[in-house]
Amino acid sequence: MRMSRYLLNTLKEVPREAEILSHQLMLRACMIKKVAAGIYTYMPIGYRVIRKIEAIIREELDREGCIELLMPAVQPAELWQESKRWDFYGKVRFKDRKGADFCMGPTHEEVITDVVRRELKSYRQLPVNLYQIQTKFRDEIRPRYGLMRGREFIMKDAYSFDVNDTASEKSYWAMYHAYARIFHRCGLKFRAVEADSGAIGGSYTHEFHVLADTGEDTVLSCDHCEYTANIEKAECRKPEHVKPDAFFKMEKKETPRKKTVEEVAEFLGVTPDKLIKTMIFSTEDGTSIAVLVRGDHEVNVVKVKNFLGLDALELADEEMIQSATSGPSGFSGPVGLKIRILADLAVKEMVNAVTGANEKDMHWVNVNPERDFKVDEYHDFRLAEKGERCPRCEEGRYEQFKGIEVGQVFRLGKKYSESMNCSFLDENGKEKPAVMGCYGIGVGRTAAAAIEQNNDENGIIWPVNIAPYDVMLLNLDIQDDSVNEAAQELYENLQNAGMEVLYDDRDVRAGFKFKDADLIGLPIQVIVGKRGLKEGLIEVKVRRTQDRVKVSPQKAPARVEALLESLKEQEEQRR
Repeated sequence: MRMSRYLLNTLKEVPREAEILSHQLMLRACMIKKVAAGIYTYMPIGYRVIRKIEAIIREELDREGCIELLMPAVQPAELWQESKRWDFYGKVRFKDRKGADFCMGPTHEEVITDVVRRELKSYRQLPVNLYQIQTKFRDEIRPRYGLMRGREFIMKDAYSFDVNDTASEKSYWAMYHAYARIFHRCGLKFRAVEADSGAIGGSYTHEFHVLADTGEDTVLSCDHCEYTANIEKAECRKPEHVKPDAFFKMEKKETPRKKTVEEVAEFLGVTPDKLIKTMIFSTEDGTSIAVLVRGDHEVNVVKVKNFLGLDALELADEEMIQSATSGPSGFSGPVGLKIRILADLAVKEMVNAVTGANEKDMHWVNVNPERDFKVDEYHDFRLAEKGERCPRCEEGRYEQFKGIEVGQVFRLGKKYSESMNCSFLDENGKEKPAVMGCYGIGVGRTAAAAIEQNNDENGIIWPVNIAPYDVMLLNLDIQDDSVNEAAQELYENLQNAGMEVLYDDRDVRAGFKFKDADLIGLPIQVIVGKRGLKEGLIEVKVRRTQDRVKVSPQKAPARVEALLESLKEQEEQRR
């Protein structure tokens, strides 16, 4: 493709709206153009990256026997009402001319279940795994970061249907390994982590995170075994049992204007791990619960919510805290508390601790669980931390990474098949609900994550397999006939050798072309100029390493081809 005839207008300055690097570089390299908040047009060079990622996805899913289809973006309310998700998930709604309710599809569990229940008759038709690559719309409260958190986005979603849990687990792990191959082929460093299933539901799930310092998610990984989880899911090791020397008498102490853990600990001359922190939460039905953690720990709201089987859980406001504890916020404690109390396992081993006294400017000291207050349930309710011992092995400790979630696989079980009557007849003629799995990849998000992981001060550095083109051919002297002739011949020879070439034949300064070439970030640059041709040479530059070599125009295609293969091998080793 000739740049003089291409729709590719780069920007020198960073747009003010762009907050993170991938958003900045995508706008500057003319990959995307904003239409509205969180909604973008994929420009030609950006869409080529999308198509490369889609091609890898299709190849790997087809290899697993998955079948592609395409479902509508607009979905009728009755499907969502069957699954009981209409009231809290399908938020972008409208009525057609007949007054029927519809929504813009944020996901497609309901539609695919409807498709399969109409077509599925017998166990002989199972297993089946259906997928699509399609546009979704989710009305994010605060869309930001370009393709990282948009409202409209391209997603690959797949859905498996099996006869039983054993078969469904086999489908799940087949997709897990297919995802690993997909992200390997995209040239990305990633981790598969245990995660929370969220609004989709299901028994368990893994997220695939591209490792990048700019990632929104925190990932904890054992430095000895394979256990890896996001921070919402990461398990905490069961604490060692403590044998106390003595239980002291509980006393009330005045702590004027001391509300935070740090303030109270310093005032009383103890360390934060000697405090019991009491957090009051409001449940979906408006009742209050208390969650206790050690003072140096933080409550993991997702763990609490999952333990209670709730869809939502919020910190109580000042009025609810006053009603539940008879005291102001900052002084809550479990002694004398009349609401349900949950406590982290570490609290069970605390001796002679400090807690709020449910009274302004007052705390209890020498408080002991079970003697001075009762806990309804003990469980792992806290956030795990970097450096803690791994709960799955004896030797390991948690390392911490930042990650960008690009894919997720779910075990859905019978959540949708039972509520929507998606069943089959087994070998005995008995009707049974299908067991489902759900598998998603954010296609645009994968492209953005690749940029976050592969860049330098000059611009993007594309992994070979998802680069929009293989080679940037630069003609430095467009007014010189001999240079034009040599560049044209190279353009044809590189393409004939099977390479995709973006030919910068614009009549602009050489420095401008070099800046654009580095910004756009194609793996190889081939530079043709009058000075080099006088010596019978052109220059080949590797974008990632900046290494340069001079070769004759005749040898350039073979040299470029060899460099591309070498880059692929290096990317494999880096992962």
